[in-house]
Amino acid sequence: MANFFNDNPALKLHLAHPLMRKIVGLKERDFAEAEKFDYAPVDFDDAMDNYNRVLDIVGEMCGTTIADNAEDVDHQGPSVANGRVTYADGTQKNLDACRKAGLMGMSMPRRFGGLNFPITPYIMAADIVSRADTGFENLWGLQDCAETLYEFGSDEQRAKFIPRVCAGETMSMDLTEPDAGSDLQSVMLKATPMPDGTWRLNGVKRFITNGDSDIHLVLARSEDGTKDGRGLSMFIYDKRDGGVNVRRIENKMGIKGSPTCELVYKNAKAELCGSRRLGLIKYVMALMNGARLGIAAQSVGVSELAYREALAYAKDRRQFGKAIIEFPAVAEMLSVMKAKLDASRCLLYETSRYVDMYKAYEDVARERSLTPDERKEMKLYNKLADACTPLAKGLSSEYCNQNAYDCIQVHGGSGFMKDYACERIYRDARITSIYEGTTQLQVVAAIRHVFTGTYLTLIDGYKEMEVIDGLKAQREILDAMTEQYKAAVEKVHTINDPAYSDFMARRLVEMAGNIVMGYLMVTDASRNAASTDAEVAKAAADLARSAKVYINLGRAEVARHAEFVANVAPADMAAYKVD
Repeated sequence: MANFFNDNPALKLHLAHPLMRKIVGLKERDFAEAEKFDYAPVDFDDAMDNYNRVLDIVGEMCGTTIADNAEDVDHQGPSVANGRVTYADGTQKNLDACRKAGLMGMSMPRRFGGLNFPITPYIMAADIVSRADTGFENLWGLQDCAETLYEFGSDEQRAKFIPRVCAGETMSMDLTEPDAGSDLQSVMLKATPMPDGTWRLNGVKRFITNGDSDIHLVLARSEDGTKDGRGLSMFIYDKRDGGVNVRRIENKMGIKGSPTCELVYKNAKAELCGSRRLGLIKYVMALMNGARLGIAAQSVGVSELAYREALAYAKDRRQFGKAIIEFPAVAEMLSVMKAKLDASRCLLYETSRYVDMYKAYEDVARERSLTPDERKEMKLYNKLADACTPLAKGLSSEYCNQNAYDCIQVHGGSGFMKDYACERIYRDARITSIYEGTTQLQVVAAIRHVFTGTYLTLIDGYKEMEVIDGLKAQREILDAMTEQYKAAVEKVHTINDPAYSDFMARRLVEMAGNIVMGYLMVTDASRNAASTDAEVAKAAADLARSAKVYINLGRAEVARHAEFVANVAPADMAAYKVD
C-alpha cells in the first residue's frame, strides 16, 4: 500500500531540523495543555511523534484514496447549477476522508478543535497532498485562511467560525475581480454598513478558488469616494446567510478538480474582520504570504510527482536493448530534475520554520508581553520569512514547471498522450507560477531584500555552519558565486536608477535564490550525514549528491547573470523595448 510520507525520507530529514525544538516549545507553551487535552503532547519527543503519526495518516490517504481518485476528478471536474457548485465524485470522497481523519484546521489551537500544529508539519502535509492531486490541495489547503481569522478576527468571530473549519467546512479568499487581478487596489466590490453593525456586499468576484465555500474572506471597498488600497476592508461572509451565487466555473487548463468561480454578490450579509481600511494594507498581505507558502508547497509536491513519474518510466522503457535511464542524456535530465526538487524543498522548509518562529512569538504576545530579546528575535524571523517567501514561491514554481516539462520529455511521444499521468502533471503545474502572484510579482517582493542585504545576511550565516568533507568543494564554489552576486548588486545599487534596478531585478533575485538554495542543500546534507536514523542518513546522502548537481547549475546561472549585469548599461535598455 502506497504511503506518500513513508516513501519519502527527505520529509523526515526536514522535520528533524534543530530549530523545531524551539518552535514546538513556543507553539506548545512548554506543553502546558497536556493536562487539559488528552491528545496534547507532554514533551518535544511526544510532539514530534504526534506529527509523524498524523503525517503517516496523510501519506497513506494520499497514496491510496486521493491519488487513486485524481484521474477521474480531472476528467469529471466540478459542475454548477442554480448558483451552487457540485464537486466531482472523487473530490467529495477526498473531502469526506479528510474530515473523518480530522485533517482540517490542522494549525488551529486545540480549544477550537484544531491539532495546534506548527506551520512546518502542516506545510509538509500540503506537500504530500499536492503530490497526490494538485487540484485537491487547493480545496484542502484553503483551511489556512483560518490563520487570518485567528490573527485578525474578534474573539467572537474566532469562536464562531474556526471550530467550523476544524470540523471540515471549507474556505475561500475572494480577492480578484474582472478589472482587479494583481492590482488589488482597484477592487470595487461595494461594502455598505447597516444599522445593526453588519454589512452588505454587492458586486462581482472572479477567479475565486473554491468559490462556493462555506466561509469566505472578502476584500471589499468600505470607504465611499476612495479608489486605492486605503479604502478597502476585509469581511467574513457566511454561506448560511445567502446572497452570493456562482455565475460560472472557469474552464481551465489544469487543476480541474478545483472549482474556479465567478461570484455575484447581491446584498450579501457580512461581518467586518479587524479594522476598516486595513483590508489590503495589512490583512490581505498576511493572507497572501500564507497562500504563497502554500503554493510553494504545492510546487514541491508536483515536482516530486513529476520526478517520480519520469524516473519510473526511464527505468522501465527500453530502447536499443537497454533501459533509457542508462543513456547519459536521460540520466542527466533526471539528476537535474531531482536537484531542482531537492533545492526547492530545502528552501520551502527553511521558509516555513521562519514563519513558525515569528508567528509563535506573535501568538505568545497575545497572552503576555515579550521580553526585549524575544521581540528582537520575532522581528528577525519576520524579516527572514518576508524575504524567503517570494523566493520559495517564485523559484519553486518555476522549477515545478521545468520538471513537469522534462517529465514529458523523458516519456517522449507517450508523454503527449493522456494514457500517462505526466500530461496531467504538465497542465496542473502551469498555474503555480501565475496564481497568488506571478513570478514577476515575487521578484518585486524580493528585490528590496537584495538591496537591503537580507539575503547576504542569510548567506553569511550559512557560511558559518559545519560542512562535511565531501561538500567543502561545493561551499567554495558557493563562496565564489556570492562574490559575483555582491559585485552585481553593487553595480546596480551604485548606478541608482530605478528603471535600471527594475530591469535587473529578476537576475539579482535569481542569483540570490541560487546561492541560498545551494547553501541550504550543503548545510542540510551535512547536518544529517551522521544521523542515527537510517532513512534520514540516506536522505542526507541523496541531498549531498543533488547539491553537487544543483551547485554546478547555479554556478553557470550566476555567472551568466553576473556577466549580463556587468556588460549591460542603462542606455542599453532601449533595445529591450517593444513597440
